[in-house]
Amino acid sequence: MQAIDEPDPATPYERLGGEAATRALVDRFYDLMDLEPAYAELRAVHPSSLEGARDKLFWFLSGWLGGPDLYQSRFGHPRLRARHLPYAIGLRERDQWTACMQQAMHACGVESGLAARLLASFANTADWMRNR
Repeated sequence: MQAIDEPDPATPYERLGGEAATRALVDRFYDLMDLEPAYAELRAVHPSSLEGARDKLFWFLSGWLGGPDLYQSRFGHPRLRARHLPYAIGLRERDQWTACMQQAMHACGVESGLAARLLASFANTADWMRNR
């Protein structure tokens, strides 16, 4: 049994539920983005088909959360900001991205403490991606 003052040894990937849970989170995120009018500006910066975006976010999050480094093994260093420069990302898109991810985490039943930590990191990264 783990003592209360010991850190949790599980990675966020393991705490989330591994591959299946990470895929479910990504799928819910893109389903919400595609269906909810509140995310219309965010959806508009994506191609008509979201399949490629779904795969890339799943591959990226797998490694970022501490699981298999699927994105880097395919494409090398993520260079997130550089890869997103062709897309107009402002405050509205940033806020819609984080709100959509928060809604997806809630819908997928991500434990509240983990969801809060992830949302803080997602919000920082989304803000860093702004280019307008």
